Amino acid sequence: MSVKTTMLPAPGADLYVEVRGDGPMLVIGQSGEGDARRSADMVDRLVEHYTVVTYDRRGLSRTKVSDPSAFVPPETHAEDVHHLLAALTDEPALMLGCSLGALYGLHLAAAHPGQLATLIAHDPATPGLLPPADRARIERILADVESTARTGDWRAAVAKVAAATGLDPASMKTESGVTTVPMTEDRASDMTYYLTNDVAGLRRDTLGAAEITAAATTTRIIPAAGAASIHAWNCQCARELATVLNTPLVEFPGGHNGNTAFPNAFAARLHDLLTN
Repeated sequence: MSVKTTMLPAPGADLYVEVRGDGPMLVIGQSGEGDARRSADMVDRLVEHYTVVTYDRRGLSRTKVSDPSAFVPPETHAEDVHHLLAALTDEPALMLGCSLGALYGLHLAAAHPGQLATLIAHDPATPGLLPPADRARIERILADVESTARTGDWRAAVAKVAAATGLDPASMKTESGVTTVPMTEDRASDMTYYLTNDVAGLRRDTLGAAEITAAATTTRIIPAAGAASIHAWNCQCARELATVLNTPLVEFPGGHNGNTAFPNAFAARLHDLLTN
């Protein structure tokens, strides 16, 4: 399947975007340091049904920013998706948001009613929905992650993120034939940016029940969690989101990284939800 690449303008940035496939527009908000190349195996299984849009978040890879030192909060990441979609379609779009991507999708749905028809929020990173004691605990963990990354030891910071999200790198299960993304110098740079800037924005985020309830009047929001992330803080966020929306929590194959570890099963579950 051919890939159309383009640079789309947003305030203070030019976003690198990839578009492939045919059908309703589906934008993917990636987790962690994921750029347009994340979830490639899953995207390959979705292009038969959707026009799939992936992009490099502000601060990552090929996206260009006017001030690389400027702090980028979740609201700005959400506005980038708004400008991206406004440039590509006049119709309400579909969105899969994974972890941070789910947080940005929820901000987008709240700030721009009706731009998203459906948002699947998988293992959402939404500390603003947690009870005060749990939120304080997660803020401490995220502050530790950020401070560790700022010392230059991004690998140690990643290990702390993995523990918090229920991932064990020593026993990762995947479908056969899954493509492993190599750790290049550029990806290591993206990792450091995510662990400092984006984690800093995450732990300060206050998006709560009122904004999400209002957003749900114009966007169908589906709370989802990985079957293997039941003990992770993101799964608790997903359960809180389901409670706010008074809707069932949907289970996806795999854990927090199910979109990359189980691309066939994850894509099938996604397609089933989007068509029912």
